[in-house]
Amino acid sequence: MANLNITNILEKMIGKDKDYRYMATSDLLSELNKESFKADQDLEPKLTITVLQQLEDASGDVSGLAVKCLAPLIKKVGEDRVVEMTNKLCDKLINGKDQHRDTASIALKTIIAEVTTPSLAEKILLSLAPQLIKGVNTAKGAEIKCECLDILADVLHRFGNLITKDHEYMLTALLSQLGSNQASVRKKSISCIASLAPSLSDDLLAKATLQVVQLLKNRGAKSEITRTNIQMIGSLSRSVGYRFGPHLAETVPLLISYCTNASENDEELREYSLQALESFMLRCPRDISPYCEGILNLALEYVNYDPNFTDSMDEDTDEEGQEEDDDDESANEYTDDEDASWKVRRASAKCLSAIIVSRSEMLSKMYLEACPKLIERFREREENVKMDIFNTFIELLRQTGNVTKGQGDIDESSPRWLLKQEVPKVVKSINRQLREKSIKTKVGAFSVLKELVVVLPDCLADHFRSLVPGIEKALNDKSSTSNLKIEALVFTRLVMASHSPSVFHPYIKALSAPILSAIGDRYYKVTAEALRVCGELVRVLRPNLETSSVDFRPYIGPIYKAILGRLANQDQDQEVKECAISCMSLVVSTFGDGLQRELPACLPILVDRMGNEITRLTAVKAFSVIANSPLRIDLSCVLDHVVSELTAFLRKANRALRQATLGTLNSLVITYGGQIGSSSYETIIAELSTLISDMDLHMTALALELCCTIMVDRKSIKNVGLAVRNKVLPQALVLIRSALLQGQALQALQSFFASLVQSANTSFDALLDSLISAAKPSQSGSLAKQALSSIAKCVAVLCLAAGDQKCASTIEMLKGILKDDSTTNSAKQHMALLCLGEIGRRKDLSNHVQIENIVIESFQSPFEEIKSAASYALGNIAVGNLSKYLPFILDQIDNQQKKQYLLLHSLKEVIVRQSVDHTGQSELQDSNIEKILALLFNHCESEEEGVRNVVAECLGKIALIEPKKLVPALKVRTSSPAANTRATVAIAIKYSIVERPEKIDEIMYSEISTFLMLIKDSDRHVRRAAVLALSTAAHNKPNLIKGLLPELLPLLYDQTVIKQELIRTVDLGPFKHVVDDGLELRKAAFECVDTLLDSCLDQVNPSSFIVPFLLSGLGDHYDVKMPCHLILSKLADKCPSAVLAVLDSIVEPIEKTISHKPKGDAVKQEVDRNEDMIRSALRAISSLSRISGSDYSIRFKNLMNKITTTPALAEKYNSVRSE
Repeated sequence: MANLNITNILEKMIGKDKDYRYMATSDLLSELNKESFKADQDLEPKLTITVLQQLEDASGDVSGLAVKCLAPLIKKVGEDRVVEMTNKLCDKLINGKDQHRDTASIALKTIIAEVTTPSLAEKILLSLAPQLIKGVNTAKGAEIKCECLDILADVLHRFGNLITKDHEYMLTALLSQLGSNQASVRKKSISCIASLAPSLSDDLLAKATLQVVQLLKNRGAKSEITRTNIQMIGSLSRSVGYRFGPHLAETVPLLISYCTNASENDEELREYSLQALESFMLRCPRDISPYCEGILNLALEYVNYDPNFTDSMDEDTDEEGQEEDDDDESANEYTDDEDASWKVRRASAKCLSAIIVSRSEMLSKMYLEACPKLIERFREREENVKMDIFNTFIELLRQTGNVTKGQGDIDESSPRWLLKQEVPKVVKSINRQLREKSIKTKVGAFSVLKELVVVLPDCLADHFRSLVPGIEKALNDKSSTSNLKIEALVFTRLVMASHSPSVFHPYIKALSAPILSAIGDRYYKVTAEALRVCGELVRVLRPNLETSSVDFRPYIGPIYKAILGRLANQDQDQEVKECAISCMSLVVSTFGDGLQRELPACLPILVDRMGNEITRLTAVKAFSVIANSPLRIDLSCVLDHVVSELTAFLRKANRALRQATLGTLNSLVITYGGQIGSSSYETIIAELSTLISDMDLHMTALALELCCTIMVDRKSIKNVGLAVRNKVLPQALVLIRSALLQGQALQALQSFFASLVQSANTSFDALLDSLISAAKPSQSGSLAKQALSSIAKCVAVLCLAAGDQKCASTIEMLKGILKDDSTTNSAKQHMALLCLGEIGRRKDLSNHVQIENIVIESFQSPFEEIKSAASYALGNIAVGNLSKYLPFILDQIDNQQKKQYLLLHSLKEVIVRQSVDHTGQSELQDSNIEKILALLFNHCESEEEGVRNVVAECLGKIALIEPKKLVPALKVRTSSPAANTRATVAIAIKYSIVERPEKIDEIMYSEISTFLMLIKDSDRHVRRAAVLALSTAAHNKPNLIKGLLPELLPLLYDQTVIKQELIRTVDLGPFKHVVDDGLELRKAAFECVDTLLDSCLDQVNPSSFIVPFLLSGLGDHYDVKMPCHLILSKLADKCPSAVLAVLDSIVEPIEKTISHKPKGDAVKQEVDRNEDMIRSALRAISSLSRISGSDYSIRFKNLMNKITTTPALAEKYNSVRSE
């Protein structure tokens, strides 16, 4: 029935009336688009013939509809029919009438775009490609050739890799067209070869490049042919990316010589050469290295290239005194439509940008050579080129920020220091741009200033005066666009946020009026930005509430009115609403003492915004700002309402809202606790209790902190203590048993118990009992070590808060547990020891007789955990009274050989605690430090690794206290004959490098190389210790090792290589087991490189590391592959060009990893590890896929296809991407 209907439509389509034909074609289109449509064998030929006929219809409307019919049609008919249609269309294109050629071309392009199955694509290629190539070679008119080339480019771009056998014949035909007399044919040939290039083999790519290079070497060729060949080189490089690397040796010198020797008016040739060099810089980072210098010099020479214009403007005139009108004329002094030299300057600027982006190691050189030139070129007369100069300079600033993140102005060759020296010149030059008439120029100038402030936050303190007129003009001028105003406001906000308020005090009058008028702007983005600037302005006006160096009172009224106008208005953009709320909270918290009359009108509006789902989070934060104000703003008119709203928010699902609410309630209780009713507190406490769990430790910490604030503030109210005991305490006792409890949440829990014992109606004994009962093993087994430690900490805090008497009785009770000989209750003894340790660390226990002997008795216990707890307890008790207990521990170490390991652990506790606490350091210095050192150095050679590690940690931490003694002593032992001693020394150095600044740092600057050079040691344990020390230094104090990296990196890379001499086979009788002793060292070395990529990226040359070292790691053992995947992801993100250069070789080991299947009899643990490894590899692949240009690699494309077509892998890949 459906087919009968189609037959009727087809008959009408060939009628005489064009309206009928149009309607019928439209009907056919809607039929073809139906899912249910299916053509039978009789109908197919009729359909295709009729649609092809319609393409030639005299009415353009009908033929246009017929083209639209093709897209659904080719999905509904057989493949042979589609090939037949393309052949007919191709014939019409080459041999048909002129008027039908356009339609045939569009129809062919439509069909090619819609083909999705590889089998159909291959058939179309086999039949079309020869015809199109023939058309290119034999067609008479340039128009036909261009159409053929156009369609061929489409076909090759989509399916070029399907018929590799025809590539050579196609390439030869297309290359011959590069010498054509018609410019349009040459241009289309270039894009056609560029479409074919990604699927060419390396040999054919080399052949194509060689042929073009040979043509370029022929200096007698016409200039337009030379230009075409240079464009061809650039296009090839852009389409094959890093694969062009091997051909740079021939092409780069040629292009540089053409560029410098071109005739004066051949600007296009210079432009194309520079564009090709730019592409090489970005796409072949490894192979271009030898030529960077030459390309930089060339780009710097031509960025000034302007042969037709002599600039007579004196750069050093004092622009402050010039009249604005004169400045504007400089932009219009010379114009010439024939002048194309701007193209050369633009290409040079982009080439410089490519060097900056891809060669971070050349940054310092760029500051010395390129930066002055770029600043000088800010006065470029062509606006588009000026934007490119600005963008290049912004790239230079960005790269400086990226490379020097977290570093100070280390020395006079560091990029930051060099940039600082250029700031006056930059500001002077930018000021001239801010007085130009062009809006685009001013926007660009502000973009440069913005980036400058981001990279050097305090660099404009001395120059802000000269920038004020530019900001004023941008905000006040009638001709200013919204874009310019936004840029000016963003810059003003950034500069105010990053400089001292006193810098702006002289200019507040000048700036406040334009900023406040911008708040009334009609465009919401300008308003929002102006409100943000206003927030900074408020801070600048009154940075300190006690003293004020500027009279801010005249500004309060205007600022308040401007913001209130936006705050009260409901009918505006969400961004404006949020900014108005935040800004008003700043105004109220800063100027509240001068706004007493206005508050009753303004605060209810803020409360109202809490009721609106869109603005409630911002409003909650606003009340936190107001509550934290030292002015103690009077909130009595809204306080009850605010507290009840906030309490209700604690039930909401929105996590960010709950977090903000807890913070705001905390601030409100601290400031206005006395005005909040008892019943409100009970409700808050009831809501709080539901938020306490180990599922969300951050939220738990905030809830407990609020609970402590309420208890401390309202401890006299009985109901509060009761509510906390009934509602929160049970949750806290569940939480304390969690193995996940740590950090802020654990701190908050300790404060909670300390506050609870002091609140009304709470018994210390009951709390202590409940804590000790929490430590009892449950049915499911004993508690985790972390949980026992948390309980012990809370017991200690509880005892200290309850006072000396309660504390003493608790200690006696704990001693009683330890004296009880029955070994049946080991859990109780374990707990008692931990509690004694925690109390002893916080309080001197010397008045409890014999406590040290009672603790040391537990060293005899048969249980390992009790021995460990006893050594921990002894060390911590010694921290409480060094003078009494430290000599006791040292004496015991000398006399008790069997207990040495445990006693060393006790000593470690003492030293580690003292090294953190600066008052403790002096105590330890006075004590017997010489004796400690002698004792530790005796144990350096111990056969037991555990003992050596404890000794190393002790030595490292003592080095923080007594660096002048320790560092030389450790240095001497780097050449000890015993490998164990050398390894212990390296690990000691690792422990001495901490994140906070210490007095050891200045000694270490000169000495650290001796220790790190142990990476060359003959013993693998020593090498691994040195690698770990290097890792710690890179993480905590990168400046210590920056200068040593050129020497250390090759040695570190060498540790990542599989060494056959470290692999041994152990014969276990029925089977043999291979042991790789170098595995731990390789893993540590890769993890060290991972850390170096975060902190010393500018010192690492990624190209020399990726091949061969990372490549070998990607095919190594599971433990090594994991860090290698992380490194690959980081490199893909931070140095994409280096990764791109070797992408093909990276694909193979990663593909093996994701295809790996565990053996059939593998245990669950092996299966899980394999799953983790596949996911880790997929994360790396996801990072690789984000590199622009990764699709140049055919292997990587195929890998991505494999992932997307394998359901199991596709599912994992998608879940990894959405993490």
